[in-house]
Amino acid sequence: MKHQVLTIVAAVGLALSVVGTATAETVLRASHQFPGGKGDVRDEMVQLMAKEVEKANVDLKIQVYPGESLFKAKEQWGALVRGRLDMTALPLDYASGRHPEFSATLMPGLVRSHERAQRLNDSKFMGMVKKVINDAGVKVLADAWLAGGFASDMRCITSPDTVQGQTMRAAGPAFDEMLAEAGASIASMPSSEIYTAMQTGVLDGANTSSGSFVSYRIYEQATCLTAPGENALWFMYEPVLISQRSWEGLTPEQQEALEAAGQKAEEYFASEAENLDQKLVDVYKENGVEVVQMSPENYQAWLDIAKESSYKTFADNVPNGQALIDAALEVE
Repeated sequence: MKHQVLTIVAAVGLALSVVGTATAETVLRASHQFPGGKGDVRDEMVQLMAKEVEKANVDLKIQVYPGESLFKAKEQWGALVRGRLDMTALPLDYASGRHPEFSATLMPGLVRSHERAQRLNDSKFMGMVKKVINDAGVKVLADAWLAGGFASDMRCITSPDTVQGQTMRAAGPAFDEMLAEAGASIASMPSSEIYTAMQTGVLDGANTSSGSFVSYRIYEQATCLTAPGENALWFMYEPVLISQRSWEGLTPEQQEALEAAGQKAEEYFASEAENLDQKLVDVYKENGVEVVQMSPENYQAWLDIAKESSYKTFADNVPNGQALIDAALEVE
């Protein structure tokens, strides 16, 4: 009988131990606006990180909520700062209403190429941007820059005069101001709303990333695409972020695993970035959309307008605005 009791006690102890181990797993909720499981590289970055931390076996799990299924696109930054959300893959300029410095990460013509985007990641410019991110209570886990272009169902967008009379969507204040200066009307919205807005006539055209142009199937509403090409006016910083509160709640082993996963995701993205631009061209041509590129002369004409509008406004009104622009221009 005594042996029986000891066996039962041992079994109960083992069961409690197993339950305790199961409940010790930390789950991080990762939200983003992009379609899940549809080949969008930003979703794939976060999913890759989830797989890597699971393989690390440190009692850490990332639960991914794609397609605005947890938070709307422009709610994510506030939720992250307040600790209501653990992680996100976010177009950083979406938070420029709270931190106007972030508009430097979607400044017309400031990046121009994928090679330069990689150099910017380790520059003084990015150090200044990340200080604002960190001071807000957020940490960058993986850097990502996406090129983009223009699409329209009215006419091809090449020189500045081609946007006159068009209602356009841009992703942030700097592009809004430049387009308005060139004669466009502006309707602001996240990229997840472009398709419906063009379908219903709210928009004539939009600019967004190569990834969003494909994953949101905007080719179904456009007649002409201005692809990034060699003169990419549009580049946007869209990192994977974690709330500092969530980060500090992790063990050192979990933090190490998450940083390693972030590095792998960043490397994966860098290897895919230029392929996104070619995929964009291929998909739009396959769907009967005319594809053009901006000439060096048209690129310079846009840049001249930007420097007299959005660059000037940013330098005059944003803390360290001119210093941020200068730091970016210093990068060869």
